[in-house]
Amino acid sequence: YGFINTCLKSLVVEKYGEETWEKLRLQAGVQDSFLTFEVYKDEITMQLVDKACKILGVPADMVLREFGEYFFEFCKRSGYDHMLRTLGGNLYEFIENLDALHSYLALSYQAILFFFVFPQEMNAPSFRVEKNEDGSMHLHYYSDRRGLCHIVPGIISAAALDFFNIEISMEIVNQTEEEERTGKKEHIVFLVTQNPVFSYKERNEYSSSSQYLADSEKQVEKQLNKEDLEKAKNTFRERGSSVCPVKKSHWKTIRGIITLGKGKLLRGFDPVYPKSLWIDTKTFCNGLPFHMVFDKELRVKQAGVSIQKIVPGLQTTGICLDHYFSIVHPEVPFTISSIQKFINSQFVFQTRREMMPESWKQRPMLELRGQMIWMESLQCMLYLCSPLLRTLHELEERQMHIADIAPHDVTRDLILLNQQRLAEMELSNQLERKKEELRILSKHLEEEKKKTEALLYAMLPQHVANQLKEGKRVEAGEFKECTILFSDVVTFTNICAQCEPIQIVLMLNSMYLRFDRLTTVHDVYKVETIGDAYMVVGGVPVPVPTHAERVANFALGMIIAAKGVQNPVSGNPIQIRVGIHTGPVLAGVVGEKMPRYCLFGDTVNIASRMESHGVPSKIHLSSSAYQCLKYKNFEMTERGEIEVKGKGKMHTYFLVRNKTATENEIMGRP
Repeated sequence: YGFINTCLKSLVVEKYGEETWEKLRLQAGVQDSFLTFEVYKDEITMQLVDKACKILGVPADMVLREFGEYFFEFCKRSGYDHMLRTLGGNLYEFIENLDALHSYLALSYQAILFFFVFPQEMNAPSFRVEKNEDGSMHLHYYSDRRGLCHIVPGIISAAALDFFNIEISMEIVNQTEEEERTGKKEHIVFLVTQNPVFSYKERNEYSSSSQYLADSEKQVEKQLNKEDLEKAKNTFRERGSSVCPVKKSHWKTIRGIITLGKGKLLRGFDPVYPKSLWIDTKTFCNGLPFHMVFDKELRVKQAGVSIQKIVPGLQTTGICLDHYFSIVHPEVPFTISSIQKFINSQFVFQTRREMMPESWKQRPMLELRGQMIWMESLQCMLYLCSPLLRTLHELEERQMHIADIAPHDVTRDLILLNQQRLAEMELSNQLERKKEELRILSKHLEEEKKKTEALLYAMLPQHVANQLKEGKRVEAGEFKECTILFSDVVTFTNICAQCEPIQIVLMLNSMYLRFDRLTTVHDVYKVETIGDAYMVVGGVPVPVPTHAERVANFALGMIIAAKGVQNPVSGNPIQIRVGIHTGPVLAGVVGEKMPRYCLFGDTVNIASRMESHGVPSKIHLSSSAYQCLKYKNFEMTERGEIEVKGKGKMHTYFLVRNKTATENEIMGRP
C-alpha cells in the first residue's frame, strides 16, 4: 500500500531534505506521491531502499532500521497510537498480540496491515515470541519478503522505549528458509535483551533511598504473616514480571504485590473453579455455535450447531478436520504439533470446496477466525471461532444472516460497523485522489506560470512586469548614465535581395540566439531588435557602476559570435558593425496592448550614429564611452575626428580587446 511508501518519502524529506527525495525518486523511477490505500508493487519500495543506500552511502541494514524507527512514529502520528498502546502491558504481550492486530486490521481495512503493509492476497509477516529463563526472549519473525528483517529491530526498539520505557538490544541468532511454513518463508530469530531506562532524577532518588528501603523492608516483613508472604512470592513467580524482566531486589518484589502495612495482595489472584461444569452439552453447542474440538489425530469430537449446519460432514463423529478445512493463517501444516507451536496466533480456517454441500459450490468459501486452546487433561484442542466476514455483502454472498451468529459474538457489530467504515474509507480514497489530482494540476499550473513569466520577462524588465501584473502604473525613470549598443549586419539589404525570406529568418535567428545568450553572460538588458538591428543597454533598468565594461565585453562577444553565422549568399561568416555610446536616458513603458520598455534621449541617437558610421567587424566608441573604459583594462585605438550626420565632427575610437579576459570568459564558455 501507498502508506509505507508515503512514510519512506516522509523520512527522506524530514531527515535529508526535499532535494534528496527528488534525486532518490528520479533514480528509482517512481512517482512523487502515493495514495494511502492504493496498492503498489513491492519493487517500488525495494528500489527506493536500494537507491537510498547508494545516495546516502549507508548500508541497507542501517537504512531499514532507521526506517523501522521512523515508521513506528509515523504510524503513531497517523492515528494508531491508542490502538498500539492497548496491545499489552509489557513488551512480551505487545509482540504476542501483533498477529491479532494484523488480523483485525485486515478485517477492518481490507488488508491494511500494520508494521509491514501488504495487500490481503500477500501474507503479512508473523511474529512468535518465547521467554527464556535468563529474562531475555527469542522473537521469531516470518515473512514472504526477504531482506526486510532489519526493519523489525527499529520498530520493536522504538515501541519498547516509547510504551514501556525500556531499551532493548536485538541481534539475529538464526536465519533460515522456513520449511515448516508453506511457500518457504524467511524465518529470522532475534535474541532480545533489555535494560531499564532511568532518568537522572530517578537514579539519584534510587541511590539515596537504598538504606531507607532496607530498613523499611525489615519492618514490613515483620508485619506480614509468614504464610501470606510465601504465598505472595509463589504467586508472583508464577505470574512472572514484565518481558525480559530486570532483576529486582527482594523489597521491590514485596512492594509490588502488597499494600504497605495491610498485607493485602494486589496482584495475587487464585481463580475458583466449580467441582463440576454447570452447563449441558446442548447449551454449550448452541451458545458457542462455531466452536470445534479435535484430538491429536485431528478427529472431530464435537462442533457447534451453526458450523454443523454449514458443514454437515462435522455431524459425523470422528471425521478428520483437515478433510473439511485448510489453514489459511498462520501458514503451517495441518498438524497438532504445528498448531501448538503457534497457539498464541489467531487461526483462520477455510472450508474445502469439494467437501461442501452442493448449495455451497457456487458461493465463496466460508472462513473462520479464532483461537486455539489446548486441553491437557483431555489431550484435545478447542477451536473457539467466528465467521470471518467483513461486510454485509460478504454475508449475503454466503447466504448467511446475522441471526446465524451468536448474540454475544462481536462479529455482528463488526460487520455493521465495518460497513460504515468502508463507506468512509471509500469517501476518503476519493478525496485523496482528488487531492492528488489537484496537486498535479497545481504543479502543472505553476510550470505554465513560470513559462508565462519567462516570456513576459523576456519582453519587459522583471520589476516593470511585476508592477504591470499588479495593475500599477509604471512611471518613466531617468538614468543619469548608461551605455547603449547598436549593431547591424553589413550589406544586409543586398543579402535580402538575393535570398529567400526563410533563409534571412534562419540567419537572423541563428545570430540572435547567440547574442541573447551573451546578454545573460554579461548581464545587459536587450531592448529590442528591428530587422538586422540589435540594441542592448547596460545600467538600465537596474543602475550599475560597471555598465560600460559589461557592454564592452558583450560587444567583443558579438564580434566572435558573428563569425559562427553563415552568409546565405556567399557562404562566408557574416560581418557586423557595432556602435557604443555612454550618456543619460529616459526609460519607460510605452503602449498597453503590446507594451514595450523603450529608451529615449540623445544618447540613443548618438549610439545609433556610432553604429551606422562604424566599420565592419569593428566596435566603434564615442568619446564618452572611451572615457568610461579608459582605465578598465581594455585595449582601444583612436580613429580620430569623423563627420557624424546630425552631430557634426566627433572624436571616436575603436575597441580592440579586453586585456585581462580570455575568449572563453568573454563567450561564457567553461
